[in-house]
Amino acid sequence: MRTTNRCVTIAVMVVLMSSLAACSGMSRQGKNTAIGAGAGAVGGAVLTGGSALGTVGGAAVGGVIGHEVSK
Repeated sequence: MRTTNRCVTIAVMVVLMSSLAACSGMSRQGKNTAIGAGAGAVGGAVLTGGSALGTVGGAAVGGVIGHEVSK
């Protein structure tokens, strides 16, 4: 079970980080939202021991924070 959670967490992190490469045509606010979501996903995964719910929750919170900071 722990190996499965770790694999899911790594897969989510890879997808989020690779999606940041697509930020070249995005606005500043969009970039900050994507970066916040990526950082939040990593933080959520670390804090919850690789829980998928923690990773998704962290991405959501990080995205909102990144969006609001850039206003």
